[in-house]
Amino acid sequence: MSEIAVRTLRHDRVLIIGLDRPAKRNAINGAVTRGLDEALNLLEDDDELWCAVLAGGPSVFSAGADLAEGPGAPTERGGIAGIMSRVRPKPLVAAVEGPALGGGLELVLCCDLVVASRTATFGFPEVKRGLLPDFGGVFRAPRVLPANVAREMLLTGEPIGAERAERLGFVNRLVEPGAALDVAIGLAATICGNAPLAVRESLALAQREINGDETDDWATSHAALDRLLATEDLAEGVQAFFARRDPVWRGR
Repeated sequence: MSEIAVRTLRHDRVLIIGLDRPAKRNAINGAVTRGLDEALNLLEDDDELWCAVLAGGPSVFSAGADLAEGPGAPTERGGIAGIMSRVRPKPLVAAVEGPALGGGLELVLCCDLVVASRTATFGFPEVKRGLLPDFGGVFRAPRVLPANVAREMLLTGEPIGAERAERLGFVNRLVEPGAALDVAIGLAATICGNAPLAVRESLALAQREINGDETDDWATSHAALDRLLATEDLAEGVQAFFARRDPVWRGR
């Protein structure tokens, strides 16, 4: 049987989308990609659904791409992970408990609003493996965070906590541990109390202002990743990760 890694639940006009690979810290593999694609296609296609919440687990939102399996093939409507290049007409709220790292943070960057518990952390550890955040993070983070903070996260690989993220304006609601999903559902319900077409027009205009046309950004990011994939450092970073040792970088 194929792995079920994403589960959905309807709550009035809100679709709750939950990552469900707890043994793998919700790492993004092919099953997650397919599940997210199916869930977001449902959101887009069902006129009775007006908003969605994307949640991880109670202790980890997502540890990022599955280094052993990979994220699977991009989907037609959503691209990488079924979401990264998707043009969504309906709002999506992230509910974050625990770490959102690498591709996990890039999932959060795909969302329109962020609810985070005090246990949440956000980071790009890719440079610690010889990679870069190629799911959009390298160019989206500087748009929603102060430039120096984005550079700090991208260059050091160290995460920031939820309280700092809230002070910086990245987190909309900072809540106590275990409350992120309920508060995110409440925020989505508030959105659903408004005229849906007006919400979608407002979202589309805001997204155009924030992101613009990302075609060149994706091409530049993928080209940079291709260069890194050919390096000795990448092989060393991945080997060190699985061996649970410090990498020995050679700059080649």
